[in-house]
Amino acid sequence: MQEVTLIATTTMGLEAICAREVKDLGYTDVTVENGRVLFTAPIDAIPRANLWLRTADRIKVRVGEFKAFTFDELFEKTKALPWADLLPPHAEFPVIGRSVKSTLFSVSDCQAIVKKAVVESMKKQYKRGWFDEDGPFYRIEVALLKDTATLTLDSSGVGLHKRGYREFHNQAPLKETLAAAMIQLTTWNKDRPFADPFCGSGTLAIEAAMIGQNIAPGFNRDFVSEDWHWVGEERWKQAREEVEDLANYDQRLDIVGSDIDHKSVELAKDNAAEAGFADLITFKQMQISDFRHKGSYGIVVANPPYGERLGERDEVEQMYRDMGRVMAMHDTWSVYVLTSHEGYEELYGKKASKKRKLYNGNIKTDYYQFFGPRPPRD
Repeated sequence: MQEVTLIATTTMGLEAICAREVKDLGYTDVTVENGRVLFTAPIDAIPRANLWLRTADRIKVRVGEFKAFTFDELFEKTKALPWADLLPPHAEFPVIGRSVKSTLFSVSDCQAIVKKAVVESMKKQYKRGWFDEDGPFYRIEVALLKDTATLTLDSSGVGLHKRGYREFHNQAPLKETLAAAMIQLTTWNKDRPFADPFCGSGTLAIEAAMIGQNIAPGFNRDFVSEDWHWVGEERWKQAREEVEDLANYDQRLDIVGSDIDHKSVELAKDNAAEAGFADLITFKQMQISDFRHKGSYGIVVANPPYGERLGERDEVEQMYRDMGRVMAMHDTWSVYVLTSHEGYEELYGKKASKKRKLYNGNIKTDYYQFFGPRPPRD
């Protein structure tokens, strides 16, 4: 096995950004579909994709894909796949599943049939009748969509949004993958000021620091495929060496996070320290109406409260008005705001240069982009 087909799953709306990240890693055979990016690459793409992709939720290895209208078809076609090439005899291999618009709609039955088929396939190859499943972890997924079954192995383990720095978070944390996407949709670069005036537990500021210093989002965590024999320790070692070689820890950055809630600010400071950015990011308690920055051509990226809870709406709408007034004083800055409030532009006092639909969890939001002037070239 020289190459694998990998599936980077993403939140809806982030597929194009994730595909660009995949191409930036040097992989050209890329296909974008709803909620996922497929690419064919050498095996060393498994550690590299897990370590580097900022907007992917998981990296899955596609084992097979076929039409399945009956349980017999699902069993026989699953059994025919080369499971023994991927799973050692002592592998632990639970099966999860989902089914959308398919004849085989009972997920539990599909899971049981796939499990049985994999066991039968391994029995034939390994010439044994029992598997203890006390070794490395290989989670198999059977996903049925319009009668097409896709069988994958999850190479990530814990979801990729778990970077390892956010031990604590506030009530409505912004997912790290969405935060990274929000930043990548801006014109920010390491030489420009960055501010988040609704910083919460600090996710946007920390993700910006990682992007600014070219630090791989997975540098501080483990992945389940580190124990897979056919990926191997050497590939993981090389991928981690690449991460270390490309990081620019000396890059100075101007990143500020603020929040009206002092507990959130303390939380953000703790998380930044955990990520290694205690001296790089400035956090302070402040309401949006007091926001000031002496820098020019900066970028504000914000996920303010949406005012969806009863009794919060008036307060949130005033916050949006204050933000419009404050940012009018920073006339060289660009502003990017994620909210589900449909009247945001009117409250802010300005029409967005561009709007993009994104999902924050299950909440449908708009990403309002107010472009400032381009900085002059040196």
